[in-house]
Amino acid sequence: MNSIADGSVIIQASCASVPSTPFWFGEVALIAEHLRRQGVLTTIDERVRFARRRMGHYEVIDFLAVLFGYAISGERTLEAFYERLQPFAVPFMALFDRDQLPARSTLSRFLAALTMEPVEALRALFLDDLLARPLTEERQRGELLDRVGRQWEVFDIDGTREAARQRALPKGEELPPAHRRLDEVCAAGYTGRKRGEVVRTRTAISQAHTSQWLGSFGNRGNGKYREELARALFVIRRYLEANNQPQTRALLRLDGLYGTGAVIADLGGLCFVMRGKDYTVLDHPTIQARLHLPPDASFSPPESSLVRTLYDCPDVPVGKTGCRCRVVVATHPATGKKSSIGHTRKGVVYELFFTHLPQDGFTAFDVVALYLHRGAFEPMLADEDQEIDPDRWCSHSPAGQEAWQIVSQWIWNVRLELGHLLHPDPVRATKFAPAVPEAKEQQPHTCGYGKPSVATAFKAGRFSGQDFALQPDGTLRCPANQSLVVHERRNEASGSLRVVYAASIRSCRPCPLRDQCQWNGSATAKPRQVSVLLHPLVVGSAPLLWRDWSRRPYRRACIQLLRHQRIEVQVGPPTCASLEVSPRLLFRAQRAHYRLSWEGRLARNARVPTSGRVTIRLFGVPENFATSLGLATA
Repeated sequence: MNSIADGSVIIQASCASVPSTPFWFGEVALIAEHLRRQGVLTTIDERVRFARRRMGHYEVIDFLAVLFGYAISGERTLEAFYERLQPFAVPFMALFDRDQLPARSTLSRFLAALTMEPVEALRALFLDDLLARPLTEERQRGELLDRVGRQWEVFDIDGTREAARQRALPKGEELPPAHRRLDEVCAAGYTGRKRGEVVRTRTAISQAHTSQWLGSFGNRGNGKYREELARALFVIRRYLEANNQPQTRALLRLDGLYGTGAVIADLGGLCFVMRGKDYTVLDHPTIQARLHLPPDASFSPPESSLVRTLYDCPDVPVGKTGCRCRVVVATHPATGKKSSIGHTRKGVVYELFFTHLPQDGFTAFDVVALYLHRGAFEPMLADEDQEIDPDRWCSHSPAGQEAWQIVSQWIWNVRLELGHLLHPDPVRATKFAPAVPEAKEQQPHTCGYGKPSVATAFKAGRFSGQDFALQPDGTLRCPANQSLVVHERRNEASGSLRVVYAASIRSCRPCPLRDQCQWNGSATAKPRQVSVLLHPLVVGSAPLLWRDWSRRPYRRACIQLLRHQRIEVQVGPPTCASLEVSPRLLFRAQRAHYRLSWEGRLARNARVPTSGRVTIRLFGVPENFATSLGLATA
């Protein structure tokens, strides 16, 4: 040992190698102990099984232990993770009751050979573990309360992608055909803002109130969004069933990729709010007629100066299947720059929002605000990329990449659960939208209007307002095939809006049906007028309440708990019993080289009782938290 002494500072150097404990090792110890106490590790041994040729010394749990550690560590690559882990391989594997650490190349070969059957078993186990325990000990639930007090649980379904760079390869008859490593997991597709030539897309499902992941389903290229949506709906139904909630309580938020009538039919009765992309709906006579009536509301988010004018159409067929739903049309003037969202016609940009939300609980303003609120899903994906980055390439096979992404979402949920143990805060309530103010006389109603109604016949055998059909161009058509245009609009004391249509006197004077149409027939000096009354919608007056927990602090509390604390790791020598050489007894099956049983395969790398004791001492763990995890306290 050499030393340098200069004043009060003494620097000593030694040639002995003493690796420092990885800063993430303490969190690995906590999460591994939590999974062991919940029986997850044992269940993986029993349910996630994979048989392949030359399986070798290791079993599925050995490789999943490495993936769990890799997801927790946040290391950029598997190579960097193995480099930090190698000096502590024995205590790391001991946390999972295993003996030896698989080499990095062995892990890669395992993920390349993995099939979808064990991956689906792992996915089912991930969901079972999520549903086995409530997020908080008080079993509080997040929810959305509408204006009449109905409860909704909101689920977000959206796609995310990862692009891969591929260099150009020379081609020629003298060269063998090229085989790219990512051909099985990637294909040409939409890369978005990510740089690359090929892409892989996955559909992620989250619970909007707890910020928990419910699942992830990936495919090559742009993915198979209809198939992935069907699997996501199965997961959501299982979640509702496990929590004793009716399916009518679920509310799905989807982006414009799903905005067609065919997808609405696929939802199977679940409530939804989505952006529509089938702009042929705008040509429907009901929509065209509604666009010529006064709007229901205007919408302007605080972060933008854009003002959208909203028209609420309660029952409109969408798509070739004719699925009927509520359509909210949002319009705003077009600018010189082409709008990236919506459809532009004659200087007006039209946006469509499809939903099954009831009109008495959600105004048109509420529907648009609730859809745009799904932007909170993007910070959740950003946090996931920053903490774990599940879209990075861990394997060049679809099953291996799916297994890695399941493990990543599992670690996210466990961190949330442990964070709530550290800080058992009650659910918070946010006023998502204010209460509906009382409408004053001679002022337009703020909740929108219902279907237009007209008066009945003033005398038997005379034409009533019902005989004047509302046209897509906003006019009325009389029985004599003449047009009536808007003459006056006025607000009634009851909050209704009266729209008065009037014909031209030049059309009424020579009309042969004038005696059936007007009170005094041909003696009338004025043209025929028809009043269309728009009654205000009956909407609950209560505010929209959003109940949830904060997304980030609980995970960060779990991550930062031991990140800057000292960790002591001691590996004792083997016990005396392991040093004694005893004759090995063989079974007849071993003599005959039969296939090993599942238990025999699992036992090959199991940590034997005679192995040296591993002692891990964690500092900075609150006593109540340690007790809840069953950890011994000093």
